Amino acid sequence: MKARLIEFYNKTVVPALTKEFGYTNVMAVPRLEKITLNVGLGDATQNPKLIDPAVNELSAIAGQKPVVTKAKKSIAAFKLRENMSIGCMVTLRGDQMYEFLDRLVSIALPRVRDFRGISKKSFDGRGNYTLGIRDQLIFPEIDYNKVEKVKGMNICITTTARTDAEALALLKLMGMPFRQN
Repeated sequence: MKARLIEFYNKTVVPALTKEFGYTNVMAVPRLEKITLNVGLGDATQNPKLIDPAVNELSAIAGQKPVVTKAKKSIAAFKLRENMSIGCMVTLRGDQMYEFLDRLVSIALPRVRDFRGISKKSFDGRGNYTLGIRDQLIFPEIDYNKVEKVKGMNICITTTARTDAEALALLKLMGMPFRQN
């Protein structure tokens, strides 16, 4: 079964972007390439057991097993040694990516307290968008009673758009709730 957002992209988003930016080729229309979820755990230097719950929660959110990230070099001021586990990340592509974006836009983001929309200023200049979330409890897959420590995460949405304006139009049409300012 294809994700609901893929059909929406093909039937609604592609014609709208083609009309707005005047693309002559369908392959030139911007599309989502991947979504990367990253949880950084600086406290894991003192307590390595914090990694396991983070991995379990991220796999529940993403529906895919995350990779544990390791420190590349030692930093004495942070009591960090090379190859120490300091977080976890997962990269979503294809159907899982569209399914996650659908859940993020329609379920998770509206659950954020005092939510007024996400900032339009988080584009990197090449059409990619990064969003920071303060706690993982906004996702319905996480059981509130089993959470020991509230962890934030970065969500990076990589697109094939060449400019930020194209990426903004793509994400707006895909349902991302941007702030009206």
